[in-house]
Amino acid sequence: MSTDQTHTHHLENPDKSGPPPKIDVVGTVPGAPPAPEGADAMTMLVTLPPNSPGAPPHRHSGPAYGFVIKGAINFELEGEPVRVVRAGETFSEPGGDVIHYQDGNHLADEESAFVVTMFCVPGQPMLIPVSPEELEARRDRRAPQS
Repeated sequence: MSTDQTHTHHLENPDKSGPPPKIDVVGTVPGAPPAPEGADAMTMLVTLPPNSPGAPPHRHSGPAYGFVIKGAINFELEGEPVRVVRAGETFSEPGGDVIHYQDGNHLADEESAFVVTMFCVPGQPMLIPVSPEELEARRDRRAPQS
């Protein structure tokens, strides 16, 4: 996600009901993937204990957009290197066929937490684990690990 500030919020008469809210755009996804037709939107708060590896490799049926509210997480999507997303930063994933390898706590001595909104195909699980056989078959699509 970028922190492009081109999206704005406008109130016609902000003084009518008192001071206007302060609104900061924390991330945008240019050309964001569309939600699946008839998608169910789900927003979750995920709290990771210290050193938690997070979910095993998986995929989602639709796009996901998140914001780290505490600590830092390791975030890795198929074809991209692992990156650390810290409190106040955002992340996104397109869903569909892309494997989400990591979403674990980067910190060994503190909790980390993030809020994520996912757009899921109705009737499908929100998180679909990837088998060891598929991980092996797609090994060439994973970014090199340092």
